[in-house]
Amino acid sequence: MEVTTYFEDYEIGSSRKTSGRTITETDFIVHAGHTGDFFPHHMDAEFMKNTPFGQRIAHGTLVFSVGVGLTASVINPVAFSYGYDRLRFIKPVFIGDTIHSVATIVAKEDDPKRPEAGRVIERLEVINQHGKAVLAADHIYVVERRPKS
Repeated sequence: MEVTTYFEDYEIGSSRKTSGRTITETDFIVHAGHTGDFFPHHMDAEFMKNTPFGQRIAHGTLVFSVGVGLTASVINPVAFSYGYDRLRFIKPVFIGDTIHSVATIVAKEDDPKRPEAGRVIERLEVINQHGKAVLAADHIYVVERRPKS
C-alpha cells in the first residue's frame, strides 16, 4: 500500500503495532548463512545448555531484521530511511518466541542538510509474547515537507 505522508502530517505520540511472527530454527540457520555468524550462542545447543540462557539465542541482527520487516507495510514515496540510532538488544529471543513490533513517533526536527525536508524519529520496540521488550532502536526518516501551494 502507498500513502503519502509529509513531514507536517506526522504526530508525536502516534503509534502502530504490527502482527506477530514466531522465530524458528530455520530463521537461525538462514540468518547465520546470510551473515556468516555461526557463533555457538546461536548454533550450538550443547554449548548453550550450560549458560544462564540454557538454550540457543537468536542473533540480535535477526531480531532487528524481523522487527523492522514487520513494520514495512506502507510505502511513503516522500520519505526514506536515514538509519537507526540507539539500537539495544534488551532481552534474548529463543526458538519458538513470537515477536511483534510497536513503532511510535517520538520526535520531529529540521534536517540540517535539506531545507525542503525534516527528520522524523520513530522508536521501534520489538516485544515478545510475554509483553517484554527484547529490542529497541530509533529509526530516523528524512521526510519531504508539504509543497507550498
